[in-house]
This record gives sequence, C-alpha cells and structure tokens, in this order.
Amino acid sequence: MMNRCGLITMCVLMLAVLIGCGQSGGSAGLAPESKEAKQLLQGVWSDEETEVPIFQMRGDSVYYPDSTSMPAFFRVYDDTLYIGSTARYHIEKHTEHLLWFKSNDGELVKLVKNDGNEEKEAFENNQAQILSLTDVLKKDTVVNYNGNRYHLYVAINPTKYKVVRHTLNEDGLDVENVYYDNIIHLSIFQGDRQLFSRDFRKQQYQQRVPAQFFDQAVLNNMEYSGADEKGLHFNVSLCTPGDASCYLLEHVVSLDGQLTTELVEY
Repeated sequence: MMNRCGLITMCVLMLAVLIGCGQSGGSAGLAPESKEAKQLLQGVWSDEETEVPIFQMRGDSVYYPDSTSMPAFFRVYDDTLYIGSTARYHIEKHTEHLLWFKSNDGELVKLVKNDGNEEKEAFENNQAQILSLTDVLKKDTVVNYNGNRYHLYVAINPTKYKVVRHTLNEDGLDVENVYYDNIIHLSIFQGDRQLFSRDFRKQQYQQRVPAQFFDQAVLNNMEYSGADEKGLHFNVSLCTPGDASCYLLEHVVSLDGQLTTELVEY
C-alpha cells in the first residue's frame, strides 16, 4: 500500500507531465501551425497596385522572383507569418485572394493572389544563385627596399564556403543572399629565398571584429601598402557584401619573416 509521501510524489510527477503537455501549444515555436492559413497562402502573390510578383508560396517554402534571394521556409501561427529563421510579419488581413501584413519597416504590404501563367513563369526557371565577389585574382609586385629586392605574390581565391547575409528587399521583406567567401594567399620572396608563405581565412580575424559583422562578412581583398624598418605592410579588408561596411586590418611581415596583425579602421 502506497504511503502518503509516495502518493504526493506521484501526484507531483503527474502534474508536471500534464503541465508539460499543456505548454507544448503555448508559444509560436511549439503551437500547432495554422494549416488552413498555410494552404490559402499557396500560389503567386503580387503587389495589389502594380501587379508585380512579390513571392510564391509553394509547399513549405517561399520563393522570390530575383535570382539572388534564397528560398526560405515559412510558417503561420495565429496572426503571424514567419519566414526563415528570423523574420516575422503581423498579418492584418488574409483571405483566399488577399494578404495584408506589416513589413519590417512598418509599411502595410498589400498583396493579391495572381496565379496566371505569366506570373508563374517568373518563378519556374528561377534558380537562386550563390554570388562570388571576385574571380581568381592574382597580384605580383616587386619592391626594392634598403638594397634588397622583394617579390610579393597575392592570390585571392573564391571558395565554396558560404556566407549568408540578411537584407531587406525593396518590398521591406527580409531575404537571404548567399555569397562565397575567399581565401587569400600571400607569398614573399627575397631573391630566390622564400621569406613568407601563408593562406589567410576569414576565421583568423574573428576575435578582431564584432560578431554580428563577422557572421555576414567575407574576406574581400589584400593590398600591399608600403615598406619600412618594421617590414612589408599589407592592408586586408573584411567586408559585408552589397554594403559599404568594411573593417581594415594591417599585416606587417618583418624582414625576417615574422607576421603581426592589428585593426586599422572601420
């Protein structure tokens, strides 16, 4: 026969289970998705005034007419449309053929469903592209300093490492653009002797720039800037694609092949 203490313990455990089950529907991340609303969203949605296609909802994904924006997963909970991992939009009005919601900049976006053949064609052959900021770029520089001749070799090589950048398109929607990062190789020769050789990757600068900037930046360029008693100076830029935001860092390779790095400016 169960004693009073054991009975209380069992009741507490049962209550915890019941509360846990009840909480599974209590937040946007765990609540049952509105399948009816999601079904109504299927199709091509165009601007109410201009009739320009804005996006197409197909299955669980939203597609954009431009080739630089990546498809994103979407969900509907209550009166909120979630696109991707970060964007959410308050739905003001939603019927079978109308969709009004607030964009991230506070504007009311008014869309109408338009499933004509011409509108569908804007999405049928649209494969999102991963962008590369540079082609393979090689630079050869000869420097004479203090009676010595140095040959500097810089190669900027695009990789398959992807950098995702979130931007607002002209309709105020958060979209993802994906870019290929670069690896930069630097070699320095003094006559026939190799003084220095190294590959530089974005990750080497992670501790020198803000985390939010780093996540959406690519290793952009390396330029020779001069020589002095400290050594040979090179400016390295870490930039946000499609933006003017860059951090400039300086590498100095001493005349005996030692490397130092410091942040120059933003």
